Amino acid sequence: MHLDLELPNVWYEAHLTAGDFDVAGVTLPGVPYVIVGHNRRIAWGFTNLGPNVEDLYVEKFNNQGEYLTPQGWVKPEHRQEIIRVKGKPEVTLDVVTTRHGPITDLITGETRKLALKWTVSDPQATRIPFFAIDSAKNWQDFETAFSQFGAPGQNVVYADVDGHIGYQATGLIPIRATGDGSVPVPGDDDAHEWTGYVPYDKLPNVYDPPSGIIASANGRVTPDGYPYELSIQWMSPYRTQRIYKLLNAPKKFTPADLLAIQTDVVSPFDRFCAERFVYAVDHTAHASARAKSAAELMRNWDGTMDIDSPAATIAVFSREKLKELLLQPRLGEEWKDYKWFMSSVWLENVMDHQPPRWLPPGYSGYDELLTRAVEEAVDDASATRALSLWKWGRVHRVDIQHPFWSHFPILKKGAGTGSLPLSGDEETIKQVAPHFGPSERLTVDFSELDGTTLDIVNGESGNVFDEHYNDQWDAYYHGRTFALPFSQDAVQRAGVHHLRLEPQ
Repeated sequence: MHLDLELPNVWYEAHLTAGDFDVAGVTLPGVPYVIVGHNRRIAWGFTNLGPNVEDLYVEKFNNQGEYLTPQGWVKPEHRQEIIRVKGKPEVTLDVVTTRHGPITDLITGETRKLALKWTVSDPQATRIPFFAIDSAKNWQDFETAFSQFGAPGQNVVYADVDGHIGYQATGLIPIRATGDGSVPVPGDDDAHEWTGYVPYDKLPNVYDPPSGIIASANGRVTPDGYPYELSIQWMSPYRTQRIYKLLNAPKKFTPADLLAIQTDVVSPFDRFCAERFVYAVDHTAHASARAKSAAELMRNWDGTMDIDSPAATIAVFSREKLKELLLQPRLGEEWKDYKWFMSSVWLENVMDHQPPRWLPPGYSGYDELLTRAVEEAVDDASATRALSLWKWGRVHRVDIQHPFWSHFPILKKGAGTGSLPLSGDEETIKQVAPHFGPSERLTVDFSELDGTTLDIVNGESGNVFDEHYNDQWDAYYHGRTFALPFSQDAVQRAGVHHLRLEPQ
């Protein structure tokens, strides 16, 4: 599961046993269940479905503080909240709530009264059926349990000891009378109201597909013609495609093979971009010598986003410069805000199909445009004069800091990870950015549950003065993992410390 990387760690490893209740995996502090993991018979994992579950309604207010509905003017609800500020007077916040939800003033420059309607305001969204999930013995139990799951909507993958696999989309996802929730809509009529939620049995799912493979990496899960709007944008397909390609290899996979897939840093998208840039430079008569040197470094590159790769750096900086050259003439400085999950697919389509309408003024063709992008990239202030030394890990780094202790110079080094080169990018299976990445890695071995492996980013302890603080980071960073013993004997053999809590 890819999340923001934080200290202390997001997840807490746990093995919960009580009679026949026997489940291991990761949980959240304060939650008495395993969120992702396995029991004696089944295992499951999540990726974010990304459903569209929020709408903004433009409410019309009169001078008496009432807002307009199809039934006339109505007084909103008011709720007083006290915010205590250290060293300053308390702040009283008046929360105004309409039939759609609270009025929000968090959008800079927005003067309209916008009410936020969100599924988490529905009591159904707070259902956490994880006791039933943790106790499930088969697909039918599992499906029944997740039918009660409210939010956040997830892709759930499933496997069991009998060799079955499955996938289920989950969560409360609204059905709208009109619209898709992408823009604020009038709140004084019922034309854009929610008419219900997508029925659970109509959400995408699959059980034992003929291919024997299920991969989920936040990509599109609905086929053409699907009758409901689950999301207004999906993640790009490159990671999902790469997983399917690797799992289709004609071999019997071991847990080590699966860890290698989880930590894979090959980017087919960046390789495609590099190929197009090389072709453009080769076919541009007046390409600079520096652009030609960059093309040579990218020419036979396989797309591996390794920390020592100058080709990875040149390809990424060149595609970002290309985006600027394409968008800035149309959007001005707002081109920097042109970010959405499928923007890489947009860029691939432009580079591949080269539509004349997208060619900026002043360029005779796309070869000239792409060459210019390479030239501006390698003239970037961060580029070394010797491009062969412009390695990906030099510009792409990770530095996880503790929100409190990292502010103390004497403790800063030990309280965080320090700045380190980071392989991979947002289009690799190991999806990463400087403060984002895999929050855990789990591989369940149904041939021998004691062969299951699990690692989290930093480790169990959130106490910077504890000997176990950050003790998983080195393994996580270098792509190693740990055994997760499950049987009582294996747990006893692996244990090195016991803490027993007894009620007074």
